[in-house]
Formats: sequence, C-alpha cells, structure tokens
Amino acid sequence: MAGYGLEETYHLDRLLQQDLAALNISNQVVNASVSGDTSNGGLNRLAWSLQDNYDLFILGLGANDMLRGLSPETTKANLELIIQFVQEKEIPILLTGMVAPSAYGKEYQNQFNSLYPDLAEQYNLAFYPFLLEGVALKPELNQSDGKHPNQEGIQLISQKLAKKIKKIIN
Repeated sequence: MAGYGLEETYHLDRLLQQDLAALNISNQVVNASVSGDTSNGGLNRLAWSLQDNYDLFILGLGANDMLRGLSPETTKANLELIIQFVQEKEIPILLTGMVAPSAYGKEYQNQFNSLYPDLAEQYNLAFYPFLLEGVALKPELNQSDGKHPNQEGIQLISQKLAKKIKKIIN
C-alpha cells in the first residue's frame, strides 16, 4: 500500500482517490503506510496516524509479516489490537487480506490464510479477502521482484478497492 518501487503518481492512495472520485465519492485518501512495514510497525504508529477524524480505515497490513516468516499468531494479535483501537474511535474498517504461498508449509499457510477472515468475522468488518486478487503471480502486473505490483497492477487493485468502498458506503 506504500507504493514500493513506484512513482508517487502511481501510489495506491493517489489512484484510489481518483477512482473514488470517478464513482462520485467525495474523498481524501491519507496514506499512513510505510514500505516494508510489519503489523507491529503499523501498531506502533497507530496513535499518531489517527489523530484526525476519518470515515473509513483501510487495514492492509500483514504481507511483510508473512514474507519474513513471522508467526501468524503474532500478526493476528497485532491486527486485533489495531482493530480494537480503530473501533474505539468509531471508525469503520475495511480489512484487506493477504494469502501465504505453499512454500511456507501447509500449517503456516493455513494459519496465516485464516487470520483475516477470522478477524473480519469476529469484529464484523467489511472484508476484501485478497488485496492482490487478479494481480498476484501475473508477471505483467508486477515489478521484476514478482512480489510488488507495477503501475498496471496498482491501477487494477485501486479500481477493485474503489468498487468495494462504494458498496460499503451504500
């Protein structure tokens, strides 16, 4: 979500703001993400990130936890603390999920892949199951590292998120 490897004009927050406006949704998207950040990093900067009032909080952390092989239980605990903090401020949350590849082993994959739907259900959150849906594993939509979306991939993600947000608002 931070725009790793992309020019600022192609960061998700910029494109999402445009895509929401195209759907006649007046908005200002604030990007509080940090490239390479883990759920713990997001938790640590949450208090200063939420000093203003917001209409929606998009929670998209955990991919870097998985890439570093961090415990799914730790990721889930951090995300849960973030969700509780945001809900105390009465801000609706859109949780965007991630999935682990089989290379991490079946047990890790199952634990990681279940944490997002479990949290969405437990906290009654709007849920977008896989942020990279339609983009992951498609070389033409990813940068040379095969992990981070390129300009076209981010555009696709933004358009899909905008449609999901429109459904949430309506």
